[in-house]
Amino acid sequence: MVDSGRDPTDVISRKIGYIVLMKLTIELDREEDGRWIAEVPELPGVMSYGDSREQALKAAEALALRAIADLLEHGEPVTDPLVVSFAAA
Repeated sequence: MVDSGRDPTDVISRKIGYIVLMKLTIELDREEDGRWIAEVPELPGVMSYGDSREQALKAAEALALRAIADLLEHGEPVTDPLVVSFAAA
């Protein structure tokens, strides 16, 4: 066995000890004109419209993932690894 000078439990804790769940809430509402609006309050500016509830929900999920990707691309603090979960409110 080769001694790398590192504690082997350190590698294990990095692999399984720091999984962070980012739970995002999607608030849905129906406008007076019949369109649906979906908003993710945890990510300012993430809001979408759709002709159906499902369409607005899917668009909000996609936009939220793009917003998270943008944060990652610009070096904003996001934990690693990142697990994202959506829940309709």
